Amino acid sequence: MRNIYCVLFLTLFCNFTFSQNTLTGTLTNDEDGEPLEQVSVYFPQLEKGTITDVNGYYEISNLPMGTFKIVLSYLGFKTVSETIEINSINTQFSKTLVPSAIEMEEVIVSTPFHKLQRENVMKVERTSVKELKTTGAINLSEGITNIPGVESVSTGVGIGKPVIRGLSSNRVLTYTQGVRLENQQFGDEHGLGISDAGIESVEVIKGPASLLYGSDALGGVLYLNPEKFATSNSTEGDLNLNYFSNTIGFNGNAGIRTSSEKVKFLARMGGASHADYKTGGGERVTNSRFKEYDLKTGIGYQLANFNTELRYNYNNSVLGIPEEIGIQNRGREALEPFQDITTHIISSKSNIYFNNSSLQAIFGYTQNNRQEFEDHNHGEEEAGTEEEEEHGEEAALDMKLKTFSYNIQYNLPKFGTTEAIVGIQGMNQTNSNFGEEILIPDATTNDFGILATSHTHFEKSDLQLGIRYDIRGINSNDNGIVGDPDYIAALDRNFNSFNLAAGYKLDFSDQLTGRVNIASGFRAPNLAELTSNGTHEGANRYEVGNPNLDNERNVQTDISLEFKNEHFEVYVNGFYNSISDYIYLEPNGEFVEEDPVYLYLQQNAVLHGGEIGMHYHPHPLDWLHLESNFSLVRGELDNSNNLPLIPANNWNNTLRFEFNNSDSRFSNSYGFITLRSFFEQNKVSTFETPTDSYKLLNIGMGTTVSFNNQEIGIKLSANNILDMNYVSHLSRLKSDGISNIGRNVNIGVSIPL
Repeated sequence: MRNIYCVLFLTLFCNFTFSQNTLTGTLTNDEDGEPLEQVSVYFPQLEKGTITDVNGYYEISNLPMGTFKIVLSYLGFKTVSETIEINSINTQFSKTLVPSAIEMEEVIVSTPFHKLQRENVMKVERTSVKELKTTGAINLSEGITNIPGVESVSTGVGIGKPVIRGLSSNRVLTYTQGVRLENQQFGDEHGLGISDAGIESVEVIKGPASLLYGSDALGGVLYLNPEKFATSNSTEGDLNLNYFSNTIGFNGNAGIRTSSEKVKFLARMGGASHADYKTGGGERVTNSRFKEYDLKTGIGYQLANFNTELRYNYNNSVLGIPEEIGIQNRGREALEPFQDITTHIISSKSNIYFNNSSLQAIFGYTQNNRQEFEDHNHGEEEAGTEEEEEHGEEAALDMKLKTFSYNIQYNLPKFGTTEAIVGIQGMNQTNSNFGEEILIPDATTNDFGILATSHTHFEKSDLQLGIRYDIRGINSNDNGIVGDPDYIAALDRNFNSFNLAAGYKLDFSDQLTGRVNIASGFRAPNLAELTSNGTHEGANRYEVGNPNLDNERNVQTDISLEFKNEHFEVYVNGFYNSISDYIYLEPNGEFVEEDPVYLYLQQNAVLHGGEIGMHYHPHPLDWLHLESNFSLVRGELDNSNNLPLIPANNWNNTLRFEFNNSDSRFSNSYGFITLRSFFEQNKVSTFETPTDSYKLLNIGMGTTVSFNNQEIGIKLSANNILDMNYVSHLSRLKSDGISNIGRNVNIGVSIPL
């Protein structure tokens, strides 16, 4: 055995020592042959790249032997994706790029083979956080609602949970830094728990992704890509500041990135502070204020056949839980009840590259500390005092959730035009209580899954297949005294699931592409659904769990058709999602004190709908963009009752202007006018009320100004500019008659350092 280890060590040592290969080339404009500067040259699988210089020249060293996909991307030109072979110490690859008004494509990271969207069998929505910020969104939860088919269940402006095609909470899995985010996401009383500072882009998988991610990905995945390290032998930094008029709010962040040929480092600090928001009716919603502090840092090390990175994220949020329109002030210290939530995320990702195969190992540790301070001075607040509560008392609710996760995948050598991946994933999770109030008991959860997936490329089509098996065990302690109304019995349950996925993409022509995907998914019931026996402050209800709940299982069919040429795009997406044993809450007519009692029940359910959209930039007015999209979701149980919290149909229309005058003092200028129309939602559950239709008018503009060779990005936007007084159907405050946010003007400044 010792000899085998010696051979493996010597093999890897030789690879690291002697496979020091270099790729060079020149990139030019296909129209005039001029060199192109600042073109991104990137190997997705190797996570390594650079940019071209003023002569269009690039050089990437320390590359392993093998065949890899290379992606060339530059604004205003068609993105190039080709496979090249690194088979000598010095390899050359030059290319001419074709000008195009179609927006630049990026590599999709959330799917297993890291391809451009046009090459993917599965349809994935991707957008940069920089683009989301131009819309004036206060936080990431609000920003993602600009993606068709994605909404947010909100409690004010500081608390929001993503909704993908009508499914939310534990049915939507969030990934950050390559690891699953576990932060008691079943709770209604806190937000996403991730700051947009240090997040480069957002990818959304609409539909079951259990094949790739296991339980809790039944409804989809929100995949957050962290900012990349700087290119080799460079250092850069930036400062970003924002002001929001409605909440008298501020947020900002500053970061630095530096890289040598082998060692890379980055760090970013950010924070936010907001007072109570003002509705379109001119009233401030008491205790909707919130604060956030965030730190993200990472270090990487890269050789020819090996790279590794270690990242850390600290996030602390203090979130007021709004319940009424009471005292009217601009205070920033949270009143009771409020949540104080601290999250630590540590992740490591390592890759070893062999000849035409590779091994990736991702490990993550997340610690989520959730504290809730309850309202003991309600009468004083009603009397109109402005005294703000301090953190002097002990938390009524104090939970710590610790999660260790792993994801190990082996990319097999290519067999003809077929790529394949096999892997294992899992996690160990413990929940502990330290407060007087027990929302869910002390418990341990263990997951293990094994998967295999393949992608075969034909001349005009692609086929993707996958298979997976998962097991989950949940073991919890009892809590309380047997016979008491709030007693929670011990639990020992095991769940398992077998899932399949198949997808087919056909290029009818260079401009017309069709996709069909059929996938199964599952979700094991969470601790809240199995064991709850108490009041949820943020939801204003008394929840009673059901220890006999079964797995939710679903089969979803997705069909999409997309037409795209240089100046016009149109797409149609449709889905049909059949869910067995859907878990839902329903009131039983009883009350505990003033809170209605809700029971967790199961019944089969169906969701269906889709999105349709277009993007037109007429020639020769390539600076002008007309965009429109319409999203529809329907959801109902077997008994024909409607599912709760189904988003209203909405239609978004945008007129956008873009100018890139690189020779001018003003560059990268843009402007937009957006009309968001939300239709009446009258297909509601038995305990919901219909929601009226409303329209929101948003405008914005921005530019990059050059002062003495110092570039400064400036943006200005105004959301709900007509100060419409409205209530969203997905607002948790709707039952209290509290409206959503009114007019909000955002001014932002970004300064490269």
